[in-house]
Amino acid sequence: MAIQTYPELKFDLSGLNGISDAQLEVHFKLYAGYVANTNSLNASLQELEAAGKVGTPLWAELKRRAGWEYNGKILHEHYFGNLKKGASPISESSALGRKLVECFGSVQAWKEQMTKVASMRGIGWVITYQDPSNGQLTTHWITEHEMGHPAGFRPIVVLDVWEHAFMVDYKPAEKAKYLEAFFSNLDEEACGKRLVA
Repeated sequence: MAIQTYPELKFDLSGLNGISDAQLEVHFKLYAGYVANTNSLNASLQELEAAGKVGTPLWAELKRRAGWEYNGKILHEHYFGNLKKGASPISESSALGRKLVECFGSVQAWKEQMTKVASMRGIGWVITYQDPSNGQLTTHWITEHEMGHPAGFRPIVVLDVWEHAFMVDYKPAEKAKYLEAFFSNLDEEACGKRLVA
């Protein structure tokens, strides 16, 4: 059985506000590594399974690694996918804006919470998820790609706060500048399309 490989998606983000093309080039290369590693890992697992080596130590270690590679690929696709050059501030009348007002009181209150979570010490991701069981939006800190995600929740806004996301443009102590740049490029329409009714 042939295994499906994942394509490396392309994102036209040249000219973002406060996130340079040089920074994006570094970040895109890192993302490309996750795509390549996901494909390579799946191929290796398929070979081991075809050889009857399910349950061996090598197979088990590759299975454990899968969440890291898959989520590294997927989270980067969400991150790049929710950026847009020439983005406008989130309108409280947009699909995303209305949901943020419903769940946080205002777009500004949500942004302040996202910023406070993103300003915590450490590396990782800040993700506003939607709980499909009740539609509620909540913001979470995710350190490792494969750990801490609320099971079944949908990522709506994905913010990469690993230092590789801003180290070309900003010093580690200048994370606040990167966060402002992120919000100024946030594509409310793309995020709004991720919402479920």
